Amino acid sequence: MPPIPLTWDGTDANGEPLRWDTPGLTWDGFLPETQPTKNMPHLHVSLGFATATDTGLDDFTEGVLLKLYGNISYLTPPVTSAALTTAKNNFSTAVAAANLGGPAQTAAKDNLRSTLIALVRQLAGYVQEKHGNDLAVLLSSGFYAASTNRAPAPLDTPVIKKIKHGPTGQLLASVTPVDNAKCYELRYALLAPDGTPGPWQNAPAPFTNSRALTAENLTPGAEYKLQARAIGGSTGASDWSDGVSHRSL
Repeated sequence: MPPIPLTWDGTDANGEPLRWDTPGLTWDGFLPETQPTKNMPHLHVSLGFATATDTGLDDFTEGVLLKLYGNISYLTPPVTSAALTTAKNNFSTAVAAANLGGPAQTAAKDNLRSTLIALVRQLAGYVQEKHGNDLAVLLSSGFYAASTNRAPAPLDTPVIKKIKHGPTGQLLASVTPVDNAKCYELRYALLAPDGTPGPWQNAPAPFTNSRALTAENLTPGAEYKLQARAIGGSTGASDWSDGVSHRSL
């Protein structure tokens, strides 16, 4: 748009200072052009809880229960407090059972984990609709904002989804893929009869395929606990995953 003329005479005919409401006031100059308003980045709710450790997911859900329900910014969540509490408690109980049990208990825990994550995802979508691009309102829900920083960031912790048998003395683990991971590491420990893990041993090499992490030279018939982590990111490696127990054949 063209510049807007603006003049200022300073005093009137009688030498009196001009005021804003003085009749016949004129200007000499130009009004500053309107500066374009910068677009504010749109805030997104982080979905990092889906790849958190079992303990991390449990703690995160507890935070959502404490902050979201009764919050005046979120009056109609699509999942009730009672439903989320029940799913969390069932998952917590299953985690404790899996730590002392075997494959069946681990599978049951994984199923309840998926159920809990599905409910929390519904709530994340609801918070995304309601936070109004206000960081304080978003954080008041118990959820976190996804980072807009393009610098390298710490990696999410992988989750062991499945363990199956390979040849005798070999277990094959499959983990959730982690964004920006270069590869994955696997470690395993022999379990004592009371479920206490012995010294951890690292698999001989990192794995580029998240679906094929191999523990070898295991004692047939013995039970082992396995953990995995992702390699890369700003910290060099993620945390080790929750341990999953499985018997070698």
